[in-house]
Amino acid sequence: MNSYTHPLTNDQVAKLRALLEELGFKFAPKEWTIFFGQKNKLSVAVYEKGPKVLVQGKGVEEFVQFELEPKILGEAKLGYEEVHSPEMFQPHFGVDESGKGDFFGPLVIAGAYVDQGIARKLLDAGVVDSKRISSDARIRALADMIRKSSLGLVETVLIGPTKYNELYEKFGNLNKLLGWGHARVIENLLAKKPDCPRALSDQFADARVVEQSLLRHGRRINIEQRPKAESDIAVAAASILAREAFINWLERKGKEIGLRLDRGVSAGVKESAKKLVEMNGPDALRAVAKVHFRTAHETAPDYYPAPTPRENWTGPRLPGRRPGGGG
Repeated sequence: MNSYTHPLTNDQVAKLRALLEELGFKFAPKEWTIFFGQKNKLSVAVYEKGPKVLVQGKGVEEFVQFELEPKILGEAKLGYEEVHSPEMFQPHFGVDESGKGDFFGPLVIAGAYVDQGIARKLLDAGVVDSKRISSDARIRALADMIRKSSLGLVETVLIGPTKYNELYEKFGNLNKLLGWGHARVIENLLAKKPDCPRALSDQFADARVVEQSLLRHGRRINIEQRPKAESDIAVAAASILAREAFINWLERKGKEIGLRLDRGVSAGVKESAKKLVEMNGPDALRAVAKVHFRTAHETAPDYYPAPTPRENWTGPRLPGRRPGGGG
């Protein structure tokens, strides 16, 4: 285990600071943290947002089990996931997506099957929600491990920008498009594992959007959606598979057109969009970007209309607004 994170109360923050001082940790300023302590190759950061603690480096597991859990959190969870979250080890599909908040690139929806044996392998290998992994190399390594550990019971549906723009115009909002994509992934997984009883994903829309697509094909599976579903190991695995496909597409397409395609909707993204329009005209954006985003309108205002005002927007967020993370 390379890292561990957990929310804290303000009282626990104070207790943890005192514990680290007692253990001989050295403190240093670090942006966005209440405090940051380090000892040998182990670091403990408590972030203002939350607040939450992030433990990283060598000896994470020992520190969490023998110091953090008994002395600060007052509960033992690490290594006891099967006691605290038994449903995570029962057979199910996890589904997640990547790219929905990024101007450039596809929308990727992925799914993974787990049972008790597969779930334990993924946990032991360090599989977590892709938003907690900043290294592309780590994403790719974990994605390879997930494919091997899941006995091929994984699925990825990549909706390239050209098809995405066509579907977005057809469906009219992102929730319906996501529901359609989730249904495709679940159906493909059911073809490989027809006896799987349920599928879990993050809360993004009415589950009936997904169910209606599946029921037309005679499928019977329990569709479950809940906030923070990425804490489930199957959903976390799906998020990594989706992220890998997304970053690989961006890298490959960028080389093909000779232009760096950054993530999100940053200033660099807008600059690349302008260069592409200057080189190949505004229609070129349709092949590499989601043109309902505000960035398309800002880049070629005469060609792409301004997005729908927020009060009339039927999707989960205003197009072009950067969410908390890709998926």
